Amino acid sequence: MKRRSFNHFLTALILSSLGVLAMPASAADEAPDAFIERLSTEVLNGIKADKAIQSGEVSRIIDLVDKLVMPNVDFKRMTASAVGPKWRQATPTQQQRLQEEFKILLVRTYAGALSQVNTVTFNVKPMRSRPGDKEVVVRTEIQGRGDPIQLDYRLEKTSGVGSGWKIYNLNVLGVWLVDTYRSQFAQEINAKGIDGLIATLSERNKANAKKG
Repeated sequence: MKRRSFNHFLTALILSSLGVLAMPASAADEAPDAFIERLSTEVLNGIKADKAIQSGEVSRIIDLVDKLVMPNVDFKRMTASAVGPKWRQATPTQQQRLQEEFKILLVRTYAGALSQVNTVTFNVKPMRSRPGDKEVVVRTEIQGRGDPIQLDYRLEKTSGVGSGWKIYNLNVLGVWLVDTYRSQFAQEINAKGIDGLIATLSERNKANAKKG
């Protein structure tokens, strides 16, 4: 029994040294800056471990971001905010299509920033918040080959099933994505309607995929 306990302890120690045990006992109790630090560590470790990513294969970075980052994003809130008041007029099918196309756009934008990174370090900046805050901003900086890359996150504290912190806006290289797309989407909707916006997003995503 003692030998088994020692083996468990040794395994835990090894995993901890690799950063695998960064997950708290309860995700709902995790501090927002700790959540972003853990998420960033997982992404950057994934970059360092993948030679294809290091050689510049963007599709691999996209897969990594889709797997690790996107499950922690509130796509419905992000898309609704970007679409604006017209979101409430969209049918459930249209809303789903908008979320799907917006997700593809966000994944590629986020991955595009990370594609500039090779040998990397990151820093989570001091956060200004009060205990009990349900919405916060966590600011980070990634240092790669060139100038530092700014990646900031607006988070909301969710409850219920899968409770914990969720990302609802991203600042990539100094630009809050939802705020930027809101004006673009409004122009498309005014000119072509909701279906027109969906078609435009789909075409943009297909063009981006061809470019690689």
